[in-house]
Formats: sequence, structure tokens, C-alpha cells
Amino acid sequence: MSEDVKAYKTYAEQVGILAGRGMDMGDEEIAVATLRRVNYYRLSGYWYPFRKLVSSGRENDFYPGTRFRDVVALYDFDARLRSATFAALMPVELAVRALLGHELGRIDPCVHLEVSRLGPTARQGNHYSKWIDRYRDVLANSREEFIAHHDQKYGGRLPVWAATEILDWGSLTYLYGFAPRHVQDVVAEACGLTAPQLTSWLKALNLLRNTCAHHGRLFNRVHTISPKLPRVGRHPDLDVVSTDWSRTFGQLTLIQFLSDRLGVGRTKLLPAVLNSFPTVQLVPVAHMGVPDDWQLTSTLWE
Repeated sequence: MSEDVKAYKTYAEQVGILAGRGMDMGDEEIAVATLRRVNYYRLSGYWYPFRKLVSSGRENDFYPGTRFRDVVALYDFDARLRSATFAALMPVELAVRALLGHELGRIDPCVHLEVSRLGPTARQGNHYSKWIDRYRDVLANSREEFIAHHDQKYGGRLPVWAATEILDWGSLTYLYGFAPRHVQDVVAEACGLTAPQLTSWLKALNLLRNTCAHHGRLFNRVHTISPKLPRVGRHPDLDVVSTDWSRTFGQLTLIQFLSDRLGVGRTKLLPAVLNSFPTVQLVPVAHMGVPDDWQLTSTLWE
């Protein structure tokens, strides 16, 4: 065996390692069964905050009182949170698709295929050429019936209000950026935002969606994109939310806000999941950026 590869460990040995570092493993058979269904290294992200913090970083040993069942409870909560977040994002995404496709269609049914009809951003650098290549690949590989219909009747020139339905969120965000400013403004106004603000929100929510889609850890993640917020006074229900917008609660608040302004989705879904956060003394819900009395301070979270 190569010396630069960690040695293989059985499930029982993995339990022993964690116990040796100070984690209360509870029933060993249950712990082994859990490690059979959830990879040791996937769970390691959930016991990370239980590791002792020193000036040089995290030690391998755990704080006194660390229990394996609490780690699993956080893992199970995170699975619920990802599922609910993905479900809450879907109607927001569909609404933005519909709005953007409709407003671009006012210019020309195939405006997305004519860079000269789009905004100035589409003619800067090579982003549009990469976007159109990706769009054509997606179009060629799609099995949607409406695409086959347009191919037979119109020679495959899909109108923009149909084209938006086959774009992933990242490509949709690029198309929004390529749109003329007056189109961006109409879509953003429907969301209660300015065009630059909506652009930053779409980028942030794209990363959030990708985290959910790829089973990434969500509850205590620090997100790389912080949204541009409206000026104070425009949206009092958003102003009163006191949080770190790079934390997950801040990102979820974006979904609540857009769901409310667009009139879509189930705004009770995310609050219900947050209320199911497990009681874990060493890792409170504040690790998500959730403020005290979060359901009382803003109507977005009632």
C-alpha cells in the first residue's frame, strides 16, 4: 500500500477513532449502521463544529459532551433543509424564467440568437459566444416535446420564451445580464429590486441551488456571494432582518422575499424546516446566522 494514502478502516474501527477523540458514540451497532449509510467523510463536516477550537485552528479531539447522535441529527436536519430550499427555489426560478422570456420576446421572438438586439454586455468579451455554444448543445440534446415541435414547424429556431425553459439557472442568469437594461428593469421591478440587485441575487441563489443539487452541507455554510440589498426604507420587512447575509439564513431570506414579491411558492415551507432544527447545546441554530426572535421581527418569516 502507498505510504501517502490513509489506511483503510472498518466501520467498527471508525467508531473507535471517534470514541478515542472524545465523542460519545452511544450504541455501537447503531453507530456502525449509520456509517454504512452515510460516509465517514460526509459526516465529518457535521462534527467539525464539535472539534476543539484553538488559536491554530481545530483540533481532532472533541469538546466534552459531543454525541454522535447530535451529529446525525444535524446531518438529517441538513437533508431536510436542502430539500425544502430546493423546493422553495423552484417556483421563484420558474417565475423569473417566464418574466425574462416574455419581456425579451417583446423585442423579437429570437432576440437571444441576435447579439445585436441584446444589451451592451452581450457584446463585451466572449461570454455571449460561450453562452450561445452551450445553448445550442442543450438544444441539440434536449428531449422535450415542445422542442421537437418547433424543430419540425419552425426549423429549430426556438422563441426566447421557450428557450428560457431549457436553460439552467447559470445560463438564465447570463441571459438576464445580456438583456437590454429596460428588460432587466421590468423583471427586477417585479421582484422588488433594481437590475444590479437582482443580478447579484440570481448569482447567489444559483450557488445555493447547486449546493442543494449536489448534496452539499448547507446549514452552517458561509456563502461566497453576498447579495446587494435595496436601500433602507424601500422594503421594511427586509430592513428588519438582522443577519450575516453570507450565512444560510440570509440566503434563505432572499427566497422568502422573492416568493412574497412574485406571489409564488409556499412561504411556510422554510420556516417549518427551521423550526425543526435539533436541540444541540454545542451547535445552536445561530450557526446558520439565524437571529433571536427571527419569526417575530419580519413578516417574511412569519
